[in-house]
Amino acid sequence: MGEFVDAALSFPTVLFSFLLVVVVAYWLVAAFGVLDVDDGAQLDSFGLPLPVVATVLIVVTWFAALVGTVLTGAGLIRWAVLGSAVLIGVGATGLAAIPLRKLLSGGRRSTRTDFVGRTCVIRTGTVSQTFGQAEVTAADGSSAVVQVRQPGRDELTNGSTAVIFDYDSDGEFFWVTPLDIK
Repeated sequence: MGEFVDAALSFPTVLFSFLLVVVVAYWLVAAFGVLDVDDGAQLDSFGLPLPVVATVLIVVTWFAALVGTVLTGAGLIRWAVLGSAVLIGVGATGLAAIPLRKLLSGGRRSTRTDFVGRTCVIRTGTVSQTFGQAEVTAADGSSAVVQVRQPGRDELTNGSTAVIFDYDSDGEFFWVTPLDIK
């Protein structure tokens, strides 16, 4: 046990030991509901909440520094351990981000406004100000048949392509306009 404590308090591991204590304290406070973990805070390079990325990065880097400290002697080689531990931490965080992003993004719920700006294919004989349906494809590749209306008198018939430009939450339908691709 003494060798573990010595390694954890030796350079370069001690730099990450302090950060590891901060991370553990953060998650303990968050677990008791004192802090609200902000799922909206994103780290651009990984697309995950910052507390999750920081935790993975610090834990992996701390462990790599600890192993490097135990395996090497004192001296300048410890600077190489520091650099290697940081590289291993960043690399492992990047690899861990792939499954974590899929796991954590499952909580986002799709809304009807996600269809605004998408193209759709008319599935009824005509679309008017009071009637019409169209098939639209979501970002995940799934499709849905939705109620659509048009503000004008453009000819929108079965098979026509249109653009969804607004959603009417009171009437629960989408406003569409013809898409002229020539």
